[in-house]
Amino acid sequence: MKIYLIRHGRQCSKLCNVDVDLAEEGYRQAALLGERLAGAKIEKVYSSDYLRAVQTAQTANLYWNVEHVIDERLREISFGDMEGLSDEVIAERFCEFKKEFAKMESDMSYPNGECAADVVKRVLPVMEEVTASGCKEVAMVVHGGVIRTFVTWLLGMDLAKWRMLGNSLENCSITELSWNPKSGYSLERFNDYAHLEAKPELLRAAWVDAEN
Repeated sequence: MKIYLIRHGRQCSKLCNVDVDLAEEGYRQAALLGERLAGAKIEKVYSSDYLRAVQTAQTANLYWNVEHVIDERLREISFGDMEGLSDEVIAERFCEFKKEFAKMESDMSYPNGECAADVVKRVLPVMEEVTASGCKEVAMVVHGGVIRTFVTWLLGMDLAKWRMLGNSLENCSITELSWNPKSGYSLERFNDYAHLEAKPELLRAAWVDAEN
């Protein structure tokens, strides 16, 4: 079975984890993603219930025309008290937390939010449902924190190190997993954004100065 983990397209706000629509660039990214995977045999697309994930899945699915399943368990990691704030405010207000967090010595929860283990705990049952679905290829439009924490777990790494995997995953990038009942998961590719490379204005370097 092939599972394409896809980060949602660019949203229309730089504030931390707000539930907002895609930006115009996000729709363009999602269309390029849909076209890139049009030759795959995707049988079902899953997404979190956040608008940016739903709209990314809907736009890409114009090329696939398959069932779209929305599941709140696929939401981004909760940043707790940081949510809705700008990077500048977060850097000032949570300075001490960020210093400790950057050490990656333990799987720290965001202030009144989640840690990596929390994300894996809620995502794993969804992945078990997906692998039991009988599909041979599925796409899952989720979030950077979900992809990075799940791949960290899959590789048997210390969950405290999850932010080592991709300093900043590109929007609408593809992380491909394979799964079979005998050997389990394997990582086939990570943060593949070849479909965006010809359009530098769609890359995160053109938009993001920092990321929490």
